Amino acid sequence: MRMLLKVQLDTQVSNEAISRGTMQQVIESALDELQPEAAYFTTEDGCRTAYLFIDLADPSEMPRTGEPFFLKLGAKVHYSPVMNREDLGKGLAALGRANSG
Repeated sequence: MRMLLKVQLDTQVSNEAISRGTMQQVIESALDELQPEAAYFTTEDGCRTAYLFIDLADPSEMPRTGEPFFLKLGAKVHYSPVMNREDLGKGLAALGRANSG
């Protein structure tokens, strides 16, 4: 299932990672492991924030995808199921069939 993985970094912990020169390595390692469809970086609520669009085959993959951010960057992690354009089209077509019967 396609998921939006929102990662909000703890400011103090991420400041320390930047000072130590490890922030880029942590992010690059996570991106290499997750292979996101897309990755965007910004600030939200005053925190460094990443939006990663990933595919989870099973909910049991949540620890593997979230723990690096918890452990190394003190992050808050949130998962939201999302659809792309094709998924939305399939869902709406199924609604149309259900409503016409």
